[in-house]
Amino acid sequence: MRDLTLVIMLLSLAWMAWRLPWVGLLGLLFIGILHPQNYAADFMRGFPAYSSLMGVVFLSLGWQLWWQRVFPPLFWDWRLVLIGGIWAWFGLSSYFALNPLPARDKFLELLKILPPMLLVFVLIDSQEKLRWLLLTIALAIAALILKGGYWAFITGFQDRVYGPYGSAYGGNNEFAIVTTMAIPLFVYWYRSLQGRWPRFAVGCLIVLGFASALSSWSRGGVLSLGAVAVLLVWQSRNKWLAAPLLFAGVGFAYVGLPDAWFARMETLGAPELEDSAASRMLVWQVGWEYAVNHPWLGAGLQSWILFTPPDAELRAWHSAYVQMAVEHGLVGLGLWGFLLIATLFQLSRLIALGRCVAAPWISDQAAALRASLVAYLVGAAFLSIAYWELLYLLVAAALVLQYQAYSSVRG
Repeated sequence: MRDLTLVIMLLSLAWMAWRLPWVGLLGLLFIGILHPQNYAADFMRGFPAYSSLMGVVFLSLGWQLWWQRVFPPLFWDWRLVLIGGIWAWFGLSSYFALNPLPARDKFLELLKILPPMLLVFVLIDSQEKLRWLLLTIALAIAALILKGGYWAFITGFQDRVYGPYGSAYGGNNEFAIVTTMAIPLFVYWYRSLQGRWPRFAVGCLIVLGFASALSSWSRGGVLSLGAVAVLLVWQSRNKWLAAPLLFAGVGFAYVGLPDAWFARMETLGAPELEDSAASRMLVWQVGWEYAVNHPWLGAGLQSWILFTPPDAELRAWHSAYVQMAVEHGLVGLGLWGFLLIATLFQLSRLIALGRCVAAPWISDQAAALRASLVAYLVGAAFLSIAYWELLYLLVAAALVLQYQAYSSVRG
């Protein structure tokens, strides 16, 4: 029955993608985040749903360009060159990698991130489409949060919550970060809605998002959640209401979470006392030493296996920053970091612009994207998530938002 449901869903999305390519893009992002094929029980479990739907979207876009002569408005941003430069550097470091065959296979896999970004640049050409893009990403993660939050409450936060098996968010740490990244999008969704009951439903999603992140028992997730909570209160229009809600949430967590949860969080202050944290510190030290000695191209993709000490518990860099520095050198880390920092800076400018010209849609969307990226940047310090597709989609959305905002202001 689950396989039949998935077939019907894919056929419906393919039909909508053929009629309206931008709607097909939204369906593509929904499938890419939710991974519904992992819930299949039989013949659809290994079906390439994402690739198939992407093919339909590109065919539909090509047909419209050729037959209807409808050309989307294109825009220029210097960060497009930076993105191209980052991928060129990925390719160069992969060519000279210490572990060449796995590195080149991984590089080909990373190239799959670029087509969805290109589709965002081409198809999301209006304020309403960008709004639906952000809401679709939030809705896809909401489907994960509903399950995680439900499990957190029925178990009394005694058990860890995990994401979909086989996805980029399958681990409890990864699930915590993607959940935290979604919370600002829920807040934007809440602000854009009218009516008591729709806002109540999204408010419940925000609560479940916090509960899911806490019940993941992820230390990096807790730090990311704290950063997002403070940022959301700071940029809230009603700080007199948001601040008490934050303190109430902290009080509930203090009372409701088990002692074992607090014992795990205490290792943040003394990581050398906990085995997995101590292993991470050892791997980080090895990685940074190599990056400093090989600052240009690094060791290439999939090189962590050559550096991880044989007696270490972990088998990954467990830090996106160390991962980028080792795999692509300090130059690669600098390019990647500059893209993210520049995007945060531009989003901050857009927040100020929206308030200056009394355009709440600009400031609200920019604030949501900025808080989501901050959640990622904090969580990335403890996880090897440098190549998450969701990150680059949010960067693409930020570029589109900047173009649309300045176009709207200029009239």
